[in-house]
Amino acid sequence: MKAAVGSGGERYVPVQERSGEKSAVYFTRDLSEAGLLKIYDKVSSVLEGKIAVKLHTGEPMGPNIIPRSWVKELIAERLPDATIIETNTYYEGGRYTTEQHRETLKVNGWTFAPVDITDEEGTVMLPVDGKWFSEMSVGSHLPSYESMLTLTHFKGHTMGGFGGSNKNIGIGCADGRIGKAMIHTAEGSDNMWSIAEEELMERITESTKATISHFGKHNAFINVMRNMSVDCDCAGVDAAPVVTPDIGIVASLDILAADQACVDLVYALPGKAGAALQERIETRHGHRQLSYMQEMGMGNRLYELIDLDHDGKEILPAEAVAGVPEKWVPDAYNVKKISG
Repeated sequence: MKAAVGSGGERYVPVQERSGEKSAVYFTRDLSEAGLLKIYDKVSSVLEGKIAVKLHTGEPMGPNIIPRSWVKELIAERLPDATIIETNTYYEGGRYTTEQHRETLKVNGWTFAPVDITDEEGTVMLPVDGKWFSEMSVGSHLPSYESMLTLTHFKGHTMGGFGGSNKNIGIGCADGRIGKAMIHTAEGSDNMWSIAEEELMERITESTKATISHFGKHNAFINVMRNMSVDCDCAGVDAAPVVTPDIGIVASLDILAADQACVDLVYALPGKAGAALQERIETRHGHRQLSYMQEMGMGNRLYELIDLDHDGKEILPAEAVAGVPEKWVPDAYNVKKISG
């Protein structure tokens, strides 16, 4: 019998309609190597042992991925023994096979640290107590790590509405042939993308829970809100042009609070600056990612937004984006432009 699908993914839930405890979410407008280091230090205490850095390394020549120089600096200064982890893709392209994937890594400049394509040598099942899955297929190398930093380029997503930490893990840690098929394709369907809207959000989220449950308290989440096309980095050079203005960097030990804060910041943008990304989230029913994470006990939808640019003052999303230009200007808005 098919599980009951949730609803409401097309609707943004304002803060006054949310309930529960609050988590700490750190914020900086400083979109630079220094900003990334500063915000990493606020969530780094839980990372120990063999550390994986889950990051979307992008299709060949993808223009919007997190700058390699930022990640190089982070690894050199804070995580010299860490490994970037990835999986092969479900669709055919520059990362479909391990051989193609490694060529793309070279093209995109991910040559300064080890990159583990975790499904290169097979898969393993991680347990999850969900309504769609009791276990999720991930790369066989994943369980060898003891901690994970999820370093995400926050942006839109063709099917998910938005791609935050939840999407980065849920799709990005599922292996390229089995796990991603479990998420995207209805059993017996000839359409590999046959699962969409609320059901897709729920399946992504259950996949994420399988992975973060493996790491337990040794998870940290950073979302970089820069070059936010409505399309995922999977689109590479074919991604829709960026129109949403850059905002900053968000970090938390709570995956739900981190993604919710990013969505709130997009909705708090002045005028129609956030309209394109809001439309993408709503038309794909992407808000179901957030409500289902709450139902799955993965964190809090309420949070304290801590402004690292102003001595740790607690602020509202509207204050965080005050002064952001209504139109995107490449790398034009960061802490250097803020006065006061």
